[in-house]
Amino acid sequence: MTTDPLVVFTPSGKRGHFPVGTPVLTAARQLGVDLDSVCGGRGICSKCQITPSYGEFPKHGVTVSDDALSEWNAVEQRYDDKRGLKAGRRLGCQATVQGDIVIDVPPESQVHRQVVRKAATARAITMDPATRLYFVVVEEPDMHSPTGDLERLERALREQWHIDAVTADLSLMSKLQPVLRKGKWEVTVAVHKGHKDSVAKVVEIWPGLHESGLYGLAIDLGSTTIAAHLTDLETGEVKASSGLMNPQIRFGEDLMSRVSYSMMNPGGDQEMTKAVREAINDLSTSIADEAGIDADLIVETVFVCNPVMHHLLLGLDPVELGQAPFALATSESMSLPAREMDLTKMNPRAQVYILPCIAGHVGADCAAVALSEEPGKSEDLVLIVDVGTNAEILLGNTSRVLACSSPTGPAFEGAQISSGQRAAPGAIERIEIDPVTKEPRFRIIGSEKWSDEVGFDQDVATTGITGICGSGIIEAVAEMRIAGLLDESGLIGSAEQTGTTRCVPEGRTHAYLIHDASAEGGPRITVTQGDIRAIQLAKSALYAGARLLMDVMEVDKVDRVVLAGAFGAHISTKHAMVLGMIPDAPLDKVSSAGNAAGTGARIALCNITARSEIERVVREITKVETAIEPKFQDHFVAANAIPHKTDPFPELSQVVTLPSPTFNSAGGADEKSGRRRRRRS
Repeated sequence: MTTDPLVVFTPSGKRGHFPVGTPVLTAARQLGVDLDSVCGGRGICSKCQITPSYGEFPKHGVTVSDDALSEWNAVEQRYDDKRGLKAGRRLGCQATVQGDIVIDVPPESQVHRQVVRKAATARAITMDPATRLYFVVVEEPDMHSPTGDLERLERALREQWHIDAVTADLSLMSKLQPVLRKGKWEVTVAVHKGHKDSVAKVVEIWPGLHESGLYGLAIDLGSTTIAAHLTDLETGEVKASSGLMNPQIRFGEDLMSRVSYSMMNPGGDQEMTKAVREAINDLSTSIADEAGIDADLIVETVFVCNPVMHHLLLGLDPVELGQAPFALATSESMSLPAREMDLTKMNPRAQVYILPCIAGHVGADCAAVALSEEPGKSEDLVLIVDVGTNAEILLGNTSRVLACSSPTGPAFEGAQISSGQRAAPGAIERIEIDPVTKEPRFRIIGSEKWSDEVGFDQDVATTGITGICGSGIIEAVAEMRIAGLLDESGLIGSAEQTGTTRCVPEGRTHAYLIHDASAEGGPRITVTQGDIRAIQLAKSALYAGARLLMDVMEVDKVDRVVLAGAFGAHISTKHAMVLGMIPDAPLDKVSSAGNAAGTGARIALCNITARSEIERVVREITKVETAIEPKFQDHFVAANAIPHKTDPFPELSQVVTLPSPTFNSAGGADEKSGRRRRRRS
């Protein structure tokens, strides 16, 4: 057993042991980690910046000491003096491994930048924003009527726009007089009045008629990705959508890992809060640049997020969410100035609204899905599944709405998968396996061509074929089941059992080979038995959560299923059903809602009446706690089979026929009965 230090890279999850003194860049290259460098490791280009993390990491099974990397050296100091490095950053070509270490590769250091697939969904929204523009003509000062400029601005708003009273921060007051005089007493003001405010607030002022617009951000703060939609507050039009990886991944890929990090590392919650706020500031700057607007024109932000992200965004320790009864510091909606959250890359007087949480593990993101999809107004029984690292599930109709969360883990995002990666150019996102020849064909992000089509090689010459993302691994496992490479229990057969040499031995199990470029120095992409198990655990948690809600509702079938979230928008309904991710339903009754949480955030940004509505709705939703329901475990175990051990999935059987081989590790196969042979103990 090696005594070399363990190096764990996030967000890829790749890990390996390396001798003391190994440069981080070398370790990354040997593991196939996506870490950029163009200067040959001389500390000139800064492309290989990394962020080491220290403390207890139960998820990775390591404790990282302060001396796990070599000391800051002269090359790093020279670069920092000339160009500057963010606090906590190191250069991967200079820092060497001295002990067990967890290293985050930030987005700007990745060659293949993640494609955050949470684009805005087209939606008609009634415009009634909290922040509006008003052009006013203000009475000039008069020695015979000694009133202040703010009071005369207030009078103009009351007389010309029927706004009874306004306040203004000191920072706005400091620019009020020069702007009034520059505009010759004609100015445009941005006035914010939330749905619970009794007095409006002037948040910005411009001389004359302001025609450069007014904007807000709708942000879906997820465990893995942060997606933002820059929205015109006058028209509701989405001017730009952008996103990035949640940097908290380096503290733990799933929510409980982050809660654990906070428990075991004093000040860990503050580290995670700082990291996510800095990321949001970076995102605000980049999305404003993309849209070609001044970031000061962003005057409002709406957040939706799960409870752990909610607490870490607000700077609240999430420790209580890690243990029963999973108490939130607050479940109510919140309205506060952006500056209180250190959000500095927008208007200095910008306002923040955070949707209410439903319960301890059902957060504001689920509330946003409810606002967008309105299950409580559905005449038929609808199951809404927001698929992610932590899945939120809603079941309901006009009579009742239930909600729960289910810990699916990061496998659906491509993490914890042997050849897995985040969604980025070069990642396999679609796959088909011929049921006769067992040969695969696939499509990667960045090309519309399939791998067996003319021109594919030219299309992928720039990005290469780098790995497989979440939607790709789901389709791969489902296709393997359809093609008979995988039995009901999830066991991969041998070459002799399956009739293809693509099923290769791997230890005591087998793997299916999708693509092999190892001869040219490229990756060897396989689906291993470990990958199958990771997907089984994730899909079983998803199914069990949905089935538990159906038990509470006392139904065996649902009328329709809606898949929400970035993942839900990119997985085919057939493959989701083959895996048994969701209860059986007619395929034409299974649809995608895209990024429903992001849509809910946009609705709340553009319409203050919707804020009142969702605050009312969440009080009427019944929360079901999966952690204390005995039936959840029963459903989970039965759902480990593909598609399911006891549910016959009759609707699915009308669309696809699943073969029933049963493989065993001794090498035998039973094609007649669909049951595994018993082996002697």
